[in-house]
Amino acid sequence: MGCSRNQALGGAMLVVAYTGLIASADGITKLLAGQYAAAQLYALSGAMVVGFCLLADRLPRLRGGFRTRCPRAMALRSVATLIAAVCFFYAFRLLPFAEVFVFIGLMPLLAGAMSGLVLKEPVRPAAWIALLAGFAGVLFLLPHGGDGSHSATGHFVAFAAVVSGTFSMTIARFIGRYESNALAQVFYPNLTLCGAMLLALPFVWVPMPLADVAWAAAYAFLLFGARWLLVVALRLLASYAVTPLMNLQFIWMAVIGAVFFGEFPPASTYLGGAIVIASGLYLVWDQFAPAMPRLRSAGRLQTDP
Repeated sequence: MGCSRNQALGGAMLVVAYTGLIASADGITKLLAGQYAAAQLYALSGAMVVGFCLLADRLPRLRGGFRTRCPRAMALRSVATLIAAVCFFYAFRLLPFAEVFVFIGLMPLLAGAMSGLVLKEPVRPAAWIALLAGFAGVLFLLPHGGDGSHSATGHFVAFAAVVSGTFSMTIARFIGRYESNALAQVFYPNLTLCGAMLLALPFVWVPMPLADVAWAAAYAFLLFGARWLLVVALRLLASYAVTPLMNLQFIWMAVIGAVFFGEFPPASTYLGGAIVIASGLYLVWDQFAPAMPRLRSAGRLQTDP
C-alpha cells in the first residue's frame, strides 16, 4: 500500500523520539571520547546492545529470531554502521558538537540522492527545495565568531560519518520493504561493531571506573532504543523525509544545554530550528500529498513487501 496519513504521522513521531534518544547518546559519546578509544566504548556498548536484542527477542510479541530475507543488504548495512560509528566517535572528539551537526545537516540531501539511486524513490522538485531549506536552517544553528581552527581531519571523518550513516539508513529502508523484523536490523550491525572493536580492544584498553561503565551502559541502552525506533520509522517514511526530522537533534541539544549546563543559544538557533522543523514537516506531508496519485498508483513509493 502507499504511505498513508497515519503511517506518515506515526513515522514522524518515532523520529522525534529517536532524536531525543540519539542526542542523549551523542552527549555521552562526547563525554567519553576524550578518555577512551573508540574500540573500548563500542566493544562494551555493542555487546550490551546485542544482549538487549537477545532479551527483547524473548518477549512474546517480539519473538521472531534474527533471520533475514536480505543477508547481503544486512551485511552492507552492518559495515556502513561500523564505519559511521567509528567516524562519528572521532568527529565528536575532534570537533565541537555544533560543527558535527552541520555535517549531519547534509544527511537529508544525501538521503534524497540515495533514495533515487538505491531505492528508486522519486524526489519531487518541491521536496528538493524543502531539503535545501532544511540545510539552510542548519546553518543558522552554527555558533558565530569561531576561530576557524578546527581540524581538517575532523571535517573529513565527519563527512565520512554522514555518508556511511545515510547509506546505512537507506539500506535499512530497503530491507524494510521485504521484512518487518526490526530487531534483526539492530542486532547484526551492533554484533558487527562489537566483533570488530573486540579485535582492537587488547591494544587500547584502559581501566574504567564504575561511573564510566555506567555511562557506557546508559549509552548502549539509548542507542538500542534509538536504532530500533529508526528502523521502524524507515518502514513508514522515505529516508529523505526521515533525515530532515532527525535535525531536531539540534533542538534537543539546545534544551539539554540549557537545563543541564546553563547554556542558552542565540536567537539564530531558534530561527534555524524553526526552518528545520518546517522543512521536515513539509517532507512528512509530501509522503501522502494528493499531488502524487500517479506515482502511488504505480507503486513506486511502496514500503511494504
